[in-house]
Amino acid sequence: MPIQSLEEIEIYKLAEEIADKWWGIVSRWSPFAQDTVGKQLIRAVDSIGANIAESYGRYHFGEKINHLYYSRGSLYESKFFVRRALKRKLITEAFFNEMMNDLQMLAPKLNAYIKSKKMQKQNA
Repeated sequence: MPIQSLEEIEIYKLAEEIADKWWGIVSRWSPFAQDTVGKQLIRAVDSIGANIAESYGRYHFGEKINHLYYSRGSLYESKFFVRRALKRKLITEAFFNEMMNDLQMLAPKLNAYIKSKKMQKQNA
């Protein structure tokens, strides 16, 4: 079975799309909003994909799985900051719903990927 490249992994592609959407939005906010909620939100959404990438580059399954857990933590951190952005009227409710849907869609896929790595670890 050929090894899938990082760029072909669905959760990685979704994480990149989410991060890029947020960059487009946050880059238009006021400096104060960018410096408070914006920077943390961008770091959190970027960290989802960054930790998937780091997991891909790790040799041992334990390390791979740990970085996927970090990615999942960043996904939940992102949800927190998305809620802050809505509460502080930095985004519309429609955009909030779109972005929360994206994160909600990614979460079970990330969990399934973690589970697959755990299975590979058991079978190794």
